[in-house]
Amino acid sequence: MKEWNWLSEELDRLREQELYRTMTVLDGPQTTVVESAGRPQWLFSSNNYLDLANDPEVKAAACEALEQYGVGAGGSRLTTGSGPLHVCLEEELARFKGREAALVFNTGYMTNVGIISALMGRGDVIFSDQLNHASIIDGCRLSGAEVVVYRHNDMADLEAKLGAYRGRKGLIVSDGVFSMDGDLVPLPQLVELAKRYGVHTMIDEAHATGVVGATGRGTEEYYHMEGSVDVLMGTLSKAVGSEGGFVCGSAELIQYLTNKARSFIFSTALSPVTMAAGLRGLQKIQEEPQRVAQLRDNMAFLCRELGRYGIPAQSDSAILPIVVGEEKQAMAAMEALKERGYYVSAIRYPTVARGSARLRVALMSSHTRDELAGLAQALACVLGRNTER
Repeated sequence: MKEWNWLSEELDRLREQELYRTMTVLDGPQTTVVESAGRPQWLFSSNNYLDLANDPEVKAAACEALEQYGVGAGGSRLTTGSGPLHVCLEEELARFKGREAALVFNTGYMTNVGIISALMGRGDVIFSDQLNHASIIDGCRLSGAEVVVYRHNDMADLEAKLGAYRGRKGLIVSDGVFSMDGDLVPLPQLVELAKRYGVHTMIDEAHATGVVGATGRGTEEYYHMEGSVDVLMGTLSKAVGSEGGFVCGSAELIQYLTNKARSFIFSTALSPVTMAAGLRGLQKIQEEPQRVAQLRDNMAFLCRELGRYGIPAQSDSAILPIVVGEEKQAMAAMEALKERGYYVSAIRYPTVARGSARLRVALMSSHTRDELAGLAQALACVLGRNTER
């Protein structure tokens, strides 16, 4: 119908600007090697950082839960959907993060939206990092609070803005590991500023849990600041290898969110199958700290290999961005890598700023040195670097 012509026009505009998106079907389990369009590809784009999504013990726990509890939860957590596995997982999450209690949401997106919109409202002020995840941005918008964006990881800018809003109920919210840049929040300075100006702190640990810190407990452990953050958010869908989001904090905070977070209250509970996988994945992170150590070693090795080709690289997380520039160049680089058997996602506007399109390399602890060395050489070829070392 003519009334819908604007859809075609907008899609054409996206195609012209190299911003049109399609879904790539990956066949088989999410692990280091997958199949795409019938071709094997080394996977360097997955958030399955510890390769737990395909772990035999995690899958066995899911199968056991399927047999015992069935597939669906049947209702929201506050009606009929809360089962023993939900409770066990929340207790384990609280212990893992060193908090009194935890609450599981259906996704990380719903967790951030639910927390922020429940804690903050009209008359309040939220201080949000410029590069925070879209789920944080949307939670801020939904809250109705005044949102003050500070320059990325710029604590001087944050302090200036805290000073300008002194005396109001406030919340500083930041990613722990920034999902498109791989860098870490400067937590010591952020927490010190929060205390000085009397505001709350919230850190999104989605890409930090299971990744940073000596045993993968996140940014607090990385900085030796356990217990310093008021609200710790995280996800089960990345390093833990399952699905869902979570928040950890005081018992009172969790009670409040259980009663106030709309994305929790009005959602059917996650499947007991998913909860069992998350619980076993979280346990394995604690039982096998060598996975976290190997992931850290893999990133250090890849950065050294890239340096030998003249590609500067450094990361304290599992994410390494290689900025290409224009969207068309990034897409061409991604396709050239696929031809060489390496699946690395190209990230474009609006996920990142215009002109900063990039290849987002994401590692797993199970990647081998040969695979990492091959990736470095492939990147050097695609980026036009000298491959003779």
